[in-house]
Amino acid sequence: MLYGELLYDLGIILVAGALFAHLAARIHMPTIVAYLLAGLLLGPLTGWLSVSDSLDLISETGIALLLFLVGLELSFDKIKDIGPVALVAGLGQVVFTAVFGFGVCWLLGFDLMDAIFLAMGLTFSSTVVVVKLLDQKKELTSLYGRIAVGIFLVQDMVVIVALTFLAGLERSGEFSLAATATGLGWAFGGMVVLLGLMILAARYVLPRPFSWAARQPEMVLVWSLCWCFIVVGAAYWLQLSVEIGAFLAGISLAQLPISDDLRRRVHPLMNFFLAVFFVALGIRLEFGAIGARWASGLVLALFVLLGNPFIFMIIITRMGYSERTAFKTSVTVAQISEFSFIFAAMGVSAGLIGDLTLGLTALVGMITIALSSYMILHSDRLYERVRAWGLLKPFRAGQRDPKSENEDHHAQRRNHIIVVGMNALGRMLAQRLHEAGERVLAIDVDPQKLAGLETETMIGNIQYPSVLEEAGLEHARLLISALQIEDTNHWLAYQCRTRKIPCAIHAFDISVIDDLVDLDVNYLMYPRVEGLKRQQRELKAQGILSS
Repeated sequence: MLYGELLYDLGIILVAGALFAHLAARIHMPTIVAYLLAGLLLGPLTGWLSVSDSLDLISETGIALLLFLVGLELSFDKIKDIGPVALVAGLGQVVFTAVFGFGVCWLLGFDLMDAIFLAMGLTFSSTVVVVKLLDQKKELTSLYGRIAVGIFLVQDMVVIVALTFLAGLERSGEFSLAATATGLGWAFGGMVVLLGLMILAARYVLPRPFSWAARQPEMVLVWSLCWCFIVVGAAYWLQLSVEIGAFLAGISLAQLPISDDLRRRVHPLMNFFLAVFFVALGIRLEFGAIGARWASGLVLALFVLLGNPFIFMIIITRMGYSERTAFKTSVTVAQISEFSFIFAAMGVSAGLIGDLTLGLTALVGMITIALSSYMILHSDRLYERVRAWGLLKPFRAGQRDPKSENEDHHAQRRNHIIVVGMNALGRMLAQRLHEAGERVLAIDVDPQKLAGLETETMIGNIQYPSVLEEAGLEHARLLISALQIEDTNHWLAYQCRTRKIPCAIHAFDISVIDDLVDLDVNYLMYPRVEGLKRQQRELKAQGILSS
């Protein structure tokens, strides 16, 4: 019975999400907002779907896998140069929002426990929403995008501590001092064990098997999901939140050399689970539980939309970053997190708060996520408008950013040569071009084939449009393919022709030459002919052949 209900609910959620996303694209509405509206229509407005065991299962599975995918975005190497600002801004905002948020809740008349949970719920910003929107804007690797991701990493570490604390309270089952202390001890002990295992696995265990799997691209996704469920199982065994396990599994894989390629492969899954999560969130919002507290929800939403950006503007500008970077970073934190819903739900499960607090958290989440989505997507225009009004003058920010050692690769890659396929021919060409003073980007799916090259390297399947985009094909001087894969070479030749980029393609067999000529390939590399010519010259030099 549950199986049939599960399939029915999931089918309705996906159909509604797809329809609303299609309509949203026509009116330039963020897809996340469309998913929330779809959930509202299916749940509170029509009652078509209601909170049930199947919906709970869909929501919990969706959020766990979504957090795994979000963890994949949090690579320490990519944010190491902005670590100080991420740490100060992330912790500063947590303290500010927690303290002032608690004060606002207290003034609104909430009791102590409700005020604590609401304040904590307001504290964290949504990694899911921001990563999705920045990726949509192609600004995830920009300076402000990396600062935002670094801040979310700091916040997510804090929320994991908070969730572990709640798991400890749930584990104790009662609120005597001894039982509570024992429960918290087991929870934090399990958290330390799991975190330690993830650090060790990322450094010593995972690199070799995933490097091997990268040679068989279809295996990478399967292996990554396998690792996710192993860690989720370990978290469950340690009586921790499965969401924590999934998130830490993603972070551990994000530190691997193949993490960029892995993210590209699982990206469609993120879109799927985004739809499931946000439509289900809209369905779960119970207007009746909120009652007469609508005004309180609006006040709290306004606090998040204005208060969080305000404190970030102060912190980031004081650390020497430009007005524009500070503003665009600040806009990214004007919403509450998916962790906020998990935190509130765990509070209800532990008997610490009631449905009112959970409902208000969901209401604030929907308002802030919807409005901040527009703010993030239109942050440049919003910045110009706010600056023209003179609202940024009190921050007295400069107009230049400090130098970053990890600038946006898309902006840096210009007038370079892309060499695809690190077989013997590809490695030789990449190395010789590098020795000749050219800027070379070597690309292959196998990390081992890229090892030892002095050039810049990228792990990825060149047939993914996102790989070509990240490689900066639009601004390349030349693309060279040493591959012996006919379809891929044809596709690369076509992509170069449409962009008017010169290309040199490996004509590894005489049968492929005609098609490559039809595709206007600028240079054909035919090693067999060159090899025969070289052999002929050598034989003549030795007097074996006559001139």
